[in-house]
Amino acid sequence: MKISIITIVYNRRHCIAHCIQSVLDQTYPDVEHIIIDGGSTDGTQEEIEKYRDKLAYYISEKDEGVFDAYNKGIKNATGDIVGVLNSDDFFFESDTLQKVANAFKASGADLVYAKGLFVDQEHPERIKRVYSSKPFNKKFLFYGWIPLHTTIFVRREIFAAYGVYNDGYTIASDYEISLRWFSNNDLEKHFLDEWVVKMRLGGLSTSAKLQIQKSKEDLRIIKMYKLNGVFTLACKIARKIPQYLLPLIKDVTKEKSYNKLSGTVSTH
Repeated sequence: MKISIITIVYNRRHCIAHCIQSVLDQTYPDVEHIIIDGGSTDGTQEEIEKYRDKLAYYISEKDEGVFDAYNKGIKNATGDIVGVLNSDDFFFESDTLQKVANAFKASGADLVYAKGLFVDQEHPERIKRVYSSKPFNKKFLFYGWIPLHTTIFVRREIFAAYGVYNDGYTIASDYEISLRWFSNNDLEKHFLDEWVVKMRLGGLSTSAKLQIQKSKEDLRIIKMYKLNGVFTLACKIARKIPQYLLPLIKDVTKEKSYNKLSGTVSTH
């Protein structure tokens, strides 16, 4: 079972090597790494070139936005399973993809999703936000629940059957495609109760100045999927509050202490 990891990048010279090395450090033997660069001008391309012989596919050219870049990656993926690891991100542990592969093999699911952490841009050892999850129930979608996109791994044929990212959205197409999958009763979902990714705060979806635009796009998507309109959006936004508070209370990566809190604190 081959796993394709798609990384999109634009002007991230300071962290792209860490992202690539995170993939190379995986113990799972059958991984291809695809990098789509949007024509970086800050030295990112030079950093990527150092790893050129380790990459399954790499291109640097102007694109039509984040989701156009994702779609280029999907087009060139040859793995059985596809996941996303953006340039600011890195895998939680070296055996993360082994755990993902094991989950697919054991469950036979169409997609596997897990838990992720947001960390400080300059000090990635510092956890700033917790994005946990739980076993799927469709009613959760009406309350703004959706797994962190970079923790979702899907079988490649899902894109052929149900479409790729809708590049009509500037910032929220990851939410739309996630709802497309999670609202589909024909797709079997499996929750992997593991931390799989760390994301540096400061990426496109975490930039404060773009939150208004994101909320507008989210609301359009919520209405399209016939959820609870503004109520669903408000719940989705409100879920961020405990996500930021929990790291101030406990070391959430220690499962024993975290599980004691999970019954009373919503973190997804």
